[in-house]
Amino acid sequence: MKENYIITIGRQLGSGGREIGLKLAESLGISFYDKELIRLASEKSGLNEKVFESADEKKRFNIFWGLFGVHSSTQTPEIYSGYYLSNETLFKIQSDVIRSLAEKKSCLFVGRCADYILKDHPNLLSIFLNADLDDRIGRVMHIHGINEKQARERIDKTDKQRESYYNYFSSKLWGAAGSYHLCINTSVLGIEETTDFIKCFAEKRFRLTH
Repeated sequence: MKENYIITIGRQLGSGGREIGLKLAESLGISFYDKELIRLASEKSGLNEKVFESADEKKRFNIFWGLFGVHSSTQTPEIYSGYYLSNETLFKIQSDVIRSLAEKKSCLFVGRCADYILKDHPNLLSIFLNADLDDRIGRVMHIHGINEKQARERIDKTDKQRESYYNYFSSKLWGAAGSYHLCINTSVLGIEETTDFIKCFAEKRFRLTH
């Protein structure tokens, strides 16, 4: 198949979503986007990256430009006092970036409602990854260098933010089987074999030739 195809990954914190996404995109030879979308949205809008970082996958967020400013081509802050930005505005900017990328090439997107934003794309595979809590805690502890209590708190807070963000902007249910093409518990097969499984699924879905 010559047409562009898109894979999106929603994920619980600590399920290995970013790692699997990176490995999968590399194996398939397609572009990978996660936090990179923040930089691209900043470049497109002229807003400082900190604005998008502060609002990243959070439903309840509003900001005055005067807190962070916007940047010119030389990255010099320019303060616009009293100009109010809502999460809806930032979501639209990021959505435009996601659609633009999907039009140009095959991509894999992690989070940020990409499955909903690209719901009308003819070649879309949407995936949600979860994992057993003990595995998630262990992975978050290792990645962030924190203790078990801190890892549990981070998981709970981040998952609630992602759920609220997704349910608000997509009008679907975060993590519910009916919202995606494929839902996988990464604890069952582990990171490597889960990646291989998704790759096989994607090759069948998109009729990819070797």
